[in-house]
Amino acid sequence: MMKKVLVLICLFISLLPVFAQTEPMPYRTVLNRFMLFYNRNQADSVFTMFAPEVKTDMPLEKNRQMLGQLQAQSGGLQRATFLSMENNVATYRVDFQKAILAMKISLNPTGKIGGLLFDNYAPASKSTLAAIVDDAYTTETPFELKTLSGTIRGTLATPKQATGKVPVVLIIASAGQTDRDGNKPKLNQKPNTYRLLAAALAKEGIASLRYDKRLVGETISPTRESQMRFDDYVDDAVALITQLHDDPRFSKVIVLGHSEGSLVGMLSSSGQPVNGFISVEGESLQADKIMSNQIKNQPEFITKGYKDITDSLRRGKVNDKVDPALYSIARVSIQPYLMTWMRFDPVREIKKLKIPVLILQGSNDLQVSVADAERLKKGKSDAKLVVIPGMNYVLKDAPSAAPANMATYNQPELPVKPELTAAVVEFVKTIK
Repeated sequence: MMKKVLVLICLFISLLPVFAQTEPMPYRTVLNRFMLFYNRNQADSVFTMFAPEVKTDMPLEKNRQMLGQLQAQSGGLQRATFLSMENNVATYRVDFQKAILAMKISLNPTGKIGGLLFDNYAPASKSTLAAIVDDAYTTETPFELKTLSGTIRGTLATPKQATGKVPVVLIIASAGQTDRDGNKPKLNQKPNTYRLLAAALAKEGIASLRYDKRLVGETISPTRESQMRFDDYVDDAVALITQLHDDPRFSKVIVLGHSEGSLVGMLSSSGQPVNGFISVEGESLQADKIMSNQIKNQPEFITKGYKDITDSLRRGKVNDKVDPALYSIARVSIQPYLMTWMRFDPVREIKKLKIPVLILQGSNDLQVSVADAERLKKGKSDAKLVVIPGMNYVLKDAPSAAPANMATYNQPELPVKPELTAAVVEFVKTIK
């Protein structure tokens, strides 16, 4: 085990007790600047970020030595994932080239770093979610598939009362660090969406497989973030489709992709032994346009900086001039993934499918619009489009007002919309 690394431990005990579970923007901004200076070996620039009392306790030369030690032991800093916030101290999982560490950071009232600690990272144990799952109808078993790129792990949910072969739905998760159950623990989002959907389908005699993507949960892959490509997700889905198709327990395979998983599902279903495809809250635009829309209200230097990066990616070149404010969406290590994701136009890809297609969209989704679903429908004129009133991004009943809508992202006991389940069940049972 790697020897513990402690760097710049300062004055945490003087902070007021404030508790929060969402990442404050000032912390991310400071962290992005720290990552930039650290990776450029600019210890003097890091030093300017510290509060006066930290500079006193950790003079410039000592700061250089400590950062040099960290770089020698751990290498470059590739990614920082927010975990929690307590007493004005933010905790992150930080992925270096040679190690994964835990990082705690505090800011003083002027936005300067008042404390910084690196320590060994210990993943939190799985907590039991409060979601209501009807186990009388569902049998859940661990699933594992070894591929040339690692080991995919997930959960197979089958109906307990089934006799003979049953249909199976492959559930492909949304963007980011979404796990097999539809949760994003690093963002403190636990709607439990896919587990609830799996239970609802099992009650109707339909099996399902949900799984952890690469770099998420229990799936094992040697792939680093800088090596990830959008096609990797497609390759994994194709391998799972083949496995399900060859399993004698299942009568037909249906692919269900949620959000970004919709595009993965389209690509992995084309030319494969898939009987039907379901797009749920699927984006209709290419990746660069999606991200541009998300930051369109940001200051001009951010929107222009992002445009410069995407222009470079279209030419097949990574852009290493990334403003710290853009690190969360366009850091250098993630640009190869963006480059491959940008190649695909969902409207064109859905048009290529030669199988039955169902498009499901919630009217109260704050992230993907009904207009997206309508564009996908135009691309695949024979697809069935169902707009579900009141359904939001995590497939639950939610008001249109943002605060109450977002609150459902952390309500694992709230069921998925019954209309969603009904539409999926009808589609699965009517296709051949």
